[in-house]
Amino acid sequence: MKRLVLILAGLALLAPTAALAHPLGNFTINRYAGLELSGDRVYLHYALDLAEIPTYQEGARFRRPGIARELAKRLHLSIDGERVPLRVLDTRTARRPGAGGLETLRFDAVYDGGRSGRSVALRDENYAGRLGWKEVVVRVDRGARLLSSSAPRESVSNELHSYPTDLLQEPATSTSARATLSPGTLPGVPPTLGSRPAAAHVSGGFESLIARKDLGPGLILLSLALALFWGAAHALTPGHGKAIVAVYLVGSRGKARHALALGGIVTVTHTIGVFSLGVVTLALSELIVPETLYPWLNLVSALLVVGVGLSVLRSRLRRHHRRHHHHHDHHHSARGLVAVGISGGILPCPTALVVLLAAISLHRVGFGLLLIVAFSLGLASVITGIGLLAISAKQVFSRMSFEGAFVRALPAVSAAAIVALGLVMTVRSLPTLT
Repeated sequence: MKRLVLILAGLALLAPTAALAHPLGNFTINRYAGLELSGDRVYLHYALDLAEIPTYQEGARFRRPGIARELAKRLHLSIDGERVPLRVLDTRTARRPGAGGLETLRFDAVYDGGRSGRSVALRDENYAGRLGWKEVVVRVDRGARLLSSSAPRESVSNELHSYPTDLLQEPATSTSARATLSPGTLPGVPPTLGSRPAAAHVSGGFESLIARKDLGPGLILLSLALALFWGAAHALTPGHGKAIVAVYLVGSRGKARHALALGGIVTVTHTIGVFSLGVVTLALSELIVPETLYPWLNLVSALLVVGVGLSVLRSRLRRHHRRHHHHHDHHHSARGLVAVGISGGILPCPTALVVLLAAISLHRVGFGLLLIVAFSLGLASVITGIGLLAISAKQVFSRMSFEGAFVRALPAVSAAAIVALGLVMTVRSLPTLT
């Protein structure tokens, strides 16, 4: 029994964490607001760093000449308790190649807030619902003195030019600042934008496949093999119900064909998931932001797992009262397999979505679809492999001397473990919904 507990404890460590590998992924809109209290005036340096998917959705907006004024409407600057208008002094937009042939975008603006006062407050309400780095800084120069400030004087991300890697899991979330000061008597000098490059966006292996120029048959085959590999690698990151697959197949009368069926269900679910999210990103971008769907998909996945666990538990308890349970158990197994497979494939990988959007923008939809199916197959192969491993481990255990008690306890204990893992996933997915 002790060994079983250890196995289950090990599997619990594989339980899913967040769907995105790190917050500054392909979905992010990162914001920086630098309040510059210079001499007798107040200036604001505002910067936005858009990753691939927001650039794809919002890119046209940043081509419009009035974008700086548009953004200023949601930048609330107050001096001595009264909101003041922001006058645009300078702007700059820079595009850089991002993942999969898509672009990323950096936008900077310098605003004049007018004459300084005794207190200054700023609130940034642009892209409020979007994921990303959010930072506000308050600086003084030319004789102005800071008496108190709710914001730091230095930017940790160097004004979104270089994000500190140790903080990527917990990005800055500050969108407002209040400060009291004694203004200087010298005339203020506005900040300059200079010509520093935007933060580099490193293209991952999978996204780079779609952007290759000349596609001969050899290169297409190589790309598909690499997509399989990246899918398999992605399956080894947290999530995708690996623990549930193993526990389910150990506890139910899982055979090799069940593990293979599970792989098929994961492939189909993941491919459909990526395409559905792609349609949402393209057609409904005004109404739904793709990353807001992720927490809900996390919750659906978790509730599916709880449902599987409870139905397995119910059928195991029933079995003690019934002798002839084979037909019922087979029927239940099929239902459970579908639910476990869907919970494993329902979270579309963000890099797969980037590949799909890149395929559409490069007019390579067919090739993009092939790559995503190959990626999903790679993902499913690892999950199938884990299933087959679990089944063979069970057979090894069942030949051992403690076979009787161990094998009898296994179905009920594994069902309880599935419920427990499902509940842990549910609790984890709830805070991200708010």
